[in-house]
Amino acid sequence: MAKRLRVGIIGCGGIANNKHLPSLKALNRVDIVAFCDIIKEKAEKSAKEYGTPDAKVYTDYKELIADPTIDIVHVCTPNRMHAQITIDSLYADKHVMCEKPMAKTAADARAMVEAAKKTGKKLTIGYQHRHKAEAGYVKSVIERGDLGDIYYARAFAIRRRGTPNWGVFLNEYEQGGGPLIDIGTHSLDLTLYLMNNYEPKMVVGTTYKKCENAMEGNPWGGWDKDQHTMEDAAFGFIVMKNGATINLDATWALNTSEPVPEGSTMLCGSKAGAQIKGGVTINGSEFGRLIERKPDLSAGGVAFYDGVKETPAITEARRWLDAVENDTDPLVLPEQACVVSEILEAIYTSAKTGKPVFFD
Repeated sequence: MAKRLRVGIIGCGGIANNKHLPSLKALNRVDIVAFCDIIKEKAEKSAKEYGTPDAKVYTDYKELIADPTIDIVHVCTPNRMHAQITIDSLYADKHVMCEKPMAKTAADARAMVEAAKKTGKKLTIGYQHRHKAEAGYVKSVIERGDLGDIYYARAFAIRRRGTPNWGVFLNEYEQGGGPLIDIGTHSLDLTLYLMNNYEPKMVVGTTYKKCENAMEGNPWGGWDKDQHTMEDAAFGFIVMKNGATINLDATWALNTSEPVPEGSTMLCGSKAGAQIKGGVTINGSEFGRLIERKPDLSAGGVAFYDGVKETPAITEARRWLDAVENDTDPLVLPEQACVVSEILEAIYTSAKTGKPVFFD
């Protein structure tokens, strides 16, 4: 029997305890042997619930990655620390799963890619929407050629009200931005992945903080207005080098009657179109008529494994462990996630300067 991989968790907040740790526990393929958080009590709580009996607790991540017996590190910290912890972990001979977005800045994301190349260790980013059954189905349809040349897309993450008011979500220094970098990043990643297009040419972006009544109806309650300095809505117009166009909409608060969940996308091709929005719709024409097809994804497909239905988070963890154990590429390549970060930064830059941003 192959030895069980040993995992260390850096950052024991909500994303670790609601996604990474439950998914690893459900798979029961690894030993979670180390937990780190700057608040020791958080690490101790996670270790007690998810760790091995002898799991170690740290407040300094450098002590955790110094353990040569740890094979994999999951980085679940605020965005500002993603790059430094990931790079240090790679050079400490660890494979790294880093939570999305890849980094606070595009320069940090590029440094992470370079570190993975130099060390030869595996690096992936936690874009779990790629692992949904809907994404797998639409990817297969596209690869079969059903959509033809995809020349227009919309990436949606529109909350009518949904400003996260816990942790550091409202801290620009720690996170780098609001809904664009928080949830828009998911929809953009999924759209680029399905299009298999990672060559942006030009970006125009706008950001807004206009929703004066954003606290009304917010499912998580209110916040100190002085602490919330980020945008509540961001929009990007992206032109790719092959001429394709992508519109990106990301909001925490927008006075619309048509919210759209994060990880939604619409793809328009020369032969047909596809939409992921609370399910999958394929649209096209047949026998002189316009048609829409809605596949039943409630059984079978990539969301199932050994007869047990998986959440996208569990599928993500399973595929990640498969990549490490079998020495194959993870589904989310760091080079791809880096392009997402570069586009997000370009939207913010364009919004601040009022000018388009061009890529080399």
